[in-house]
Formats: sequence, structure tokens, C-alpha cells
Amino acid sequence: MDEEEHKLRPLKCELFALSRPDGSAMLIQGDTAVLAAMYGPVEVKAQKMSIEKASVEAVYRPKVGVPRIADKTREELIRNTCEISLMATLHPRTSVVVILQEMQDSGGLLSCALNAGCLALINSGISMKFLIAAVNCMINKDDAVILDPDNKQLKESKATLMFVFDNVQKNVVACHTSGMFSQTQFHECLLKCREASDIVFAFYRNIVNQYANVV
Repeated sequence: MDEEEHKLRPLKCELFALSRPDGSAMLIQGDTAVLAAMYGPVEVKAQKMSIEKASVEAVYRPKVGVPRIADKTREELIRNTCEISLMATLHPRTSVVVILQEMQDSGGLLSCALNAGCLALINSGISMKFLIAAVNCMINKDDAVILDPDNKQLKESKATLMFVFDNVQKNVVACHTSGMFSQTQFHECLLKCREASDIVFAFYRNIVNQYANVV
């Protein structure tokens, strides 16, 4: 595999990006940017209350216009992933809300949103079972796997795959795919994305250490 295919686009992050939420983060990956805010645990309406665990809600806001069907799909995947990663049973009868604002989409928007959401949760200090890292890849017309493609590269794709991993066992927490691919290609993408998730987790550690020194 070409050396370039091992790389993700440059990651940049600002924690405490907003003052009012309990946790917030601005994540930039290449030219894709997402602003994430987390509120909770807070009081929850009776119809959404669970006596066993916190109710987790995700709100995805596109750059312009109202949310579309694709945005609602993103919301559901983000909500499910955040709920799995949180120790929600520690906060029964409460709500945790994660809000994601798309700032710029230059490829890999969903993975950027998931990683921004994880950083906002880290910033809030809420208890988590594990951290999550989302990695996007594509299969081009020559059947080569390209990690973290931008919009220009995506024009040459015949399939895109995104995997979300935990930082404990590197198990797959969530997966989102589109296009046509073989089982062999799926496993090749999975292995390369799992390896690349180390870059994301290392980035989290660096950001937390950086802000810990500031605080």
C-alpha cells in the first residue's frame, strides 16, 4: 500500500469552543469542520425519562437549510454510538444531549462529526465506558483503498465505508457503508481503518494533555 494511504488528513481541535454547554469542541479534519456541544446530565421530560439510565439524544444541524433525511440518519447513528460509549446507568432519569453543527463538508463529514462528539463528551467530564474513533475510507475505480478521502477523491469512488472503534479492544462500535464492494474488500477496509484509529486516539490524548496543562 502506498505510504499516503496510511495517513489521515491533518486533525485540529479546540476544546471549550463554546461557553454555555457542559462540554464542547471544534474539530477540523482536512477542510471538514464540525462544532460539537454536549449538555448533561440534565432534567428530562417525563415521556423521554428512563428509570434505568440517562436518555441520550443527538441533534445534527446542516450548514444551511433544514435537516434532510440523510441528516436524520446521521443523528440516529451518532445517538446510538454515543449511548453505547457512555456509562448511562450512572445517571438515571436524566438526559444527555449532543448537538453537532456542520461547518464545512470536504469529505468524511460523518466520521468528523462522531469524533467531534466524542471530544465534546471528553471535555464535559462525563463518565464513559470507552472513547470512540471514527475512520472513513473509500474504494476507488482501481479497487485501491484510500483512507480519509476528500471530496475530490470521492468523485472517483465506487464505495465508501466508515467504521467506529472503541479504544479498549478496538472492536467495531458502528459501521456505515455505501456502494458495491466484496467481502474481501470490506475486511481490507476494516483492517486499514482499525489501524488508522490509533492516530485518532493518539490525537485525543495529545489534545487532553495540552488542555490539562492550560487549565
